Amino acid sequence: MGIRSVYRVIFRCCKKNIRAGYIIAIDDPDKAVPLARALCEGGLPAAEITFRTACAKEAIIRIKEEVPNMLIGAGTVLTEQQVDDALEAGVEFIVTPGFNPQIVRYALAKDAVIMPGTATPGEMEQAMSMGIDVVKFFPAEQNGGLAKLKAVSAPYSKLRFIPTGGINADNLQSYIKFDKILACGGTWMVKKDLIEAQNWNEIKRLTEEAVKSMLGLEFAHVGINAENEAQAVQAAKFLKTAFGFDYTDGKSSAFSMSDNIEICKTPKPGRFGHIAIATNTIGRAIAYFKARGFEFIDENAKGAVYFKDEFMGFGVHLVQKK
Repeated sequence: MGIRSVYRVIFRCCKKNIRAGYIIAIDDPDKAVPLARALCEGGLPAAEITFRTACAKEAIIRIKEEVPNMLIGAGTVLTEQQVDDALEAGVEFIVTPGFNPQIVRYALAKDAVIMPGTATPGEMEQAMSMGIDVVKFFPAEQNGGLAKLKAVSAPYSKLRFIPTGGINADNLQSYIKFDKILACGGTWMVKKDLIEAQNWNEIKRLTEEAVKSMLGLEFAHVGINAENEAQAVQAAKFLKTAFGFDYTDGKSSAFSMSDNIEICKTPKPGRFGHIAIATNTIGRAIAYFKARGFEFIDENAKGAVYFKDEFMGFGVHLVQKK
């Protein structure tokens, strides 16, 4: 089925921080490019253009030409002709609403990356028997939601899922935390009325909200640089004596105030100290910030990944949520 192509799509998803994608029906091809640009500027450069409209192929062609960094797939593919049209337009993957063996086999014979819709273990096993390891779970919420997906996917250790149907800003984060989910599909950022009104700024804003929900960025703690261990312990004892903040004496730091303050026994990056920001996934957060021009000291550092630039004399680093 073009396994290398599948992993190329997965690699692009990971590299670009894609854990959510847009499912879009475009009625006017002239709106395709500005819509794609708004989505990319919002931070999620991926879209599934559905073949529910006659201009889907033309819309895909224009986006591929004008916004080449966007990951584009074809959705609601029901016929062999639509498979041909999607591939001619240059899509990187094809999504079907259900599991139609004829369409799946036809797409595989074309060496296409296809993610068929599944709702039952039987359909999932049929997909696996054809060498497919990424399937759509549809309709997700109406079919039992995350609890159902966790239950039915338990025997299939190598199968990954893209849930769609009922995914929104409120439940996106709970879905993407499940390690068998490659990405989620939704429409809440690209409502039809916003496209018709050409309200690209609002679409960009909704996309940014989705990214923030996905990354789950939160303040973790502040670190204060001490010159040595004795000074760090002295500072921690002061906070306990003055304010009653308990602390634990660690190997490299003395923590206090329920781990919200870290007093470093030896100076860490940052003139005065550092600010730690927790995220659901460090790798995706790094990709997100790099796309916006931020740089890091060492992207592969274990534990804490520091931004290159300081903030008001403080280093800033990402840390994985527990």
